[in-house]
Amino acid sequence: MLKDVRLRALQDSPRAFGSTYARESLFTDEKWVERATPQTGVRITYLAMDHNWACGLVGGFLNRENCAKVTLVSMWVAPTHRRQGVGQQLIQAVSDWAKTHGVYDLFLMVTNHNDVAIRFYERIGFVKTGQTVPYPNDPNVLEYEMKMVIS
Repeated sequence: MLKDVRLRALQDSPRAFGSTYARESLFTDEKWVERATPQTGVRITYLAMDHNWACGLVGGFLNRENCAKVTLVSMWVAPTHRRQGVGQQLIQAVSDWAKTHGVYDLFLMVTNHNDVAIRFYERIGFVKTGQTVPYPNDPNVLEYEMKMVIS
């Protein structure tokens, strides 16, 4: 199920992720099982479900250099389920996971051209930190770092 939703996300929003459909479509089934298996205290992946259909995805990683920081990754909601609270529920799930590890700073990267996502993140409490990096798939695009303090 993770494979299906991740590949749909990469096809739907190719410039929103640091990876590509071409790269991840070649992953073995073993690699997908590994990615879907939580690593206690290291990473977690959540799927949003509409009956038996995965309509959203998000991951969280405990930062190895700064254990007081969780990085939110792979955030995506199917176009059919946007503006219905699915994204907020996914981020809440990662926030709750972070808190179980004593972490209250949630970070993410978002490309500068993704105004809809930036507005969504700002609406739920993320702010730009001022840090930027080149987007790995196109050096002409920037990624903004955003942070939210969770309570």
